Amino acid sequence: MKIERVDENTIKCFISFEELEEYHVEYSDFITRTDKAQELMHEIIKQAHDEVGYQPPKFAFEMQIMMVPDQGMILTFSEKEPFDIHDKGKVNAFLDHLKDFMGKLNDYKDKLDGGKSILDEFMKSTQPPKPAAPAASPEASEAKGKKEKPVEINEAVFAFANLVQVMAFADALPANIRITSELYKMDGDYYMHITKGGASYDRYSKVCVVALEFAELYRADVGCDEMLKEHGELLIAEKAHKKLRK
Repeated sequence: MKIERVDENTIKCFISFEELEEYHVEYSDFITRTDKAQELMHEIIKQAHDEVGYQPPKFAFEMQIMMVPDQGMILTFSEKEPFDIHDKGKVNAFLDHLKDFMGKLNDYKDKLDGGKSILDEFMKSTQPPKPAAPAASPEASEAKGKKEKPVEINEAVFAFANLVQVMAFADALPANIRITSELYKMDGDYYMHITKGGASYDRYSKVCVVALEFAELYRADVGCDEMLKEHGELLIAEKAHKKLRK
């Protein structure tokens, strides 16, 4: 490992693929924070303290990962300042971020019927219980039963900032998931079109929730990949999520 001091609160560490193999650690271990990755991070911080006098963060740290083709990866550790509830600017920024995130979940919930099993539980945990609705009359119940069922949307497109994020998402998925996927590039960003395929709606919805951790929801409706087909560059025509796994 090669460690470089960037400033008082930041260090960079280069780890070769050979060293990663020795520690039995892969890229996905850092994303999911497995015990093996945690052990390696503690070893890096200890070595940084011995070599460059780096002091472990007082509160918490942020970690960035950059892949170096055919060589290894660079981990950047930066000390994270504690959240100050008296800083109105930070509080407002946090609330705006939370509002934006909740809005995306609401949009996603409305468009993907299969997400009920996960997203409904999340929404219940963040909202106060609603008062019980008055009992409906038999006529109203009968009319409600005759309403058409909503059209189920079983495809979505997610926009990734870079290929590393796409690979991280692919590594986070179960190896046996039966979704289908294609990867496009358009205007410098990467787009993955995901359809339910042979997976259940429950498993498909979980995939979409995982995708939101690495990407932005671009579209979620029938034919949402038409823009990509017309203006994007097709990089992987099928099973993109499997071909990008390490």
